[in-house]
This record gives sequence, C-alpha cells and structure tokens, in this order.
Amino acid sequence: MPPRTASEFTLDPPDAERLANLSGPFDGHLRMIELRMGVEIANRGNVFRVSGPPPMIGKAEKLLRALWQQTATEALDEPAIHLALSEAGADQLVNDDIEPQEVTIRVKRGTIRGRGANQAKYLHAIATHDINFGIGPAGTGKTFLAVASAVEALNESRVQRLVLVRPAVEAGEKLGFLPGDLTQKVDPYLRPLYDALYEMLGVEKVVKLLERNVIEIAPLAYMRGRTLNDAYVILDEAQNTSIEQMKMFLTRIGYGSTAVVTGDLTQIDLPKHQKSGLRDALDVLRDVNGISFTFFESRDVVRHPLVARIVNAYDARDAQDAQTGPAG
Repeated sequence: MPPRTASEFTLDPPDAERLANLSGPFDGHLRMIELRMGVEIANRGNVFRVSGPPPMIGKAEKLLRALWQQTATEALDEPAIHLALSEAGADQLVNDDIEPQEVTIRVKRGTIRGRGANQAKYLHAIATHDINFGIGPAGTGKTFLAVASAVEALNESRVQRLVLVRPAVEAGEKLGFLPGDLTQKVDPYLRPLYDALYEMLGVEKVVKLLERNVIEIAPLAYMRGRTLNDAYVILDEAQNTSIEQMKMFLTRIGYGSTAVVTGDLTQIDLPKHQKSGLRDALDVLRDVNGISFTFFESRDVVRHPLVARIVNAYDARDAQDAQTGPAG
C-alpha cells in the first residue's frame, strides 16, 4: 500500500452557509471528491484535514479552496463538482499505485461490499465515473452490483429514476410469438433485472415504483430519441447489441446520470457475421477519459463453485479451438 500522509488547512472566512454549500447534502460533494481523488476528507467547521497518498493531498486541497471561492457567488451541485473534478484532471491523477476507496452500498437487504479486488474496483469505478463497463462471465456480480448501486442512488435521491435496459435477442432459442402488451412481451428478457430489484427493494415496493414510472424496464430499441437526465441507466447483456445500438445507447446519457453497461463476450447470440456492439465499444472507447472498464474472470464468480469450473472448461475448449479449429 502506498504511504499516506495528511494536511490540515482552514477555509476563510468562516461561513456556515458556504460550508453547507461546499459539503453538499449529507456531505455528498465531499464524498465525490474522496472517491474520485482517493483521499479522505474530515472537517471541524471550516478547518479541513485531507489524508491520503502524498501526490493527491495538494491537489485535493487546491480543489477544495477553489470550490470554496465558488461558494461565495453560486450554489454548488453535483454537476458543478463533477466539472471541477474533471477540470482538475482527477481521472488522470488517480493511478494504479493509489488504492481506491472501499465503496459500501446500503439497501433494504443490508450492506453490500465488493467480494474480492475486482468487485471492489467495479463499485469504486461506478461511484466515480458517469459511464462504466463491467465485462466478464456469468455469476461475477456485474448486474447485481450495478442494480444495488442504482437502488442506493435512488434511495438517496441522487437520481430521480432507474432505467433498466436489455436487447431483446433470443439466447439461441426461438420463443415464437409473445402475446400481451409491451411489458408482457419483453418480460422474459428482463427477468434477471426484476429478480435483482426484488431482492434489493422487495416485490411490493418494486411494483409501486414501476407503476409510478420511477423504475422503467424496457427493451433497448425503445431508447432511441431519448435523453436521460438525473437517471441511473443499466444496459444488461450488452454483448447482444449491434454497433449502432451501442452508440445510440451511450449517447442517451444526460446531466446527472450514471450508466452501467454489463455483458459477457463469450455469450454473444448475434448472427455470426455481426460484430457485437460491446466488443466494438471496447475497441473505440478504451482510452476515452471518464469511462471505466472492469474485466471479471472466472475466479470472480460468486455462484456455486462449479460455475467457475464450468467457465474455465469452456474457456479452455475455446482456446484450443482457436489454435486447432473446432472439432467436427
């Protein structure tokens, strides 16, 4: 672990109203800075103490002083803090040598933390980036942790609604004509998202929030032409998107919104000639600042131990096929 030091400084002149403006509701602004810059911030009134890796302390102090000056003339909100962090180059400042803050999620079922380094990294990335990709095999918690983060954001009023999206591509099966209205037609594809919500919030609350349109569950095709502000948007099974669909989805994101894209590149159900939008996004967006990528492996599987062994067996077979060609 890198060395950690601390710095103490005073923001003058003392002003309780400006202090509340800087800190944000429930110290939310300070928490954003902590997560993005990998530091810890404590204060007694206008006396602040910043602790963390030495390279980050001076940067965090400079940012807090700049924000303090802004509080004299304007009300700070999440977009303003986000913009200030981006201008400070927070994403470039934090590197692999700086250990990320542990992110704890509180929902109805209790407290959720990342199991293992990759899940912890994933939760930290979601908390500190507007667009996030979680890529890896089934059972690694990609969708579950994304839904948990979304539910917490809704409970804390950091977003106004949840939008959960899936491409309606059949997993190698022909389901035939599906009767009913739109919800009934797409429910079979979206069932895993419902299951995660039920576990987080309980069935009754989920039903009420769906009726009020606070939670929206929709097929990807119905996202075209929309702009989503103050929303938490999850695109599940993203390996089954086309390149055009992925671009369309990512450009729906508005101010105050967070997007999480999850998928498994070993389970693509698209026609053989069609490139996955998720694979294409990896190629195009890998180096775009402000977008996070977390890659899960079979060792991150948190289901039955046999699931990890099954994933490994298929991976080994695919690797062999790549070298020798598939068996006839």
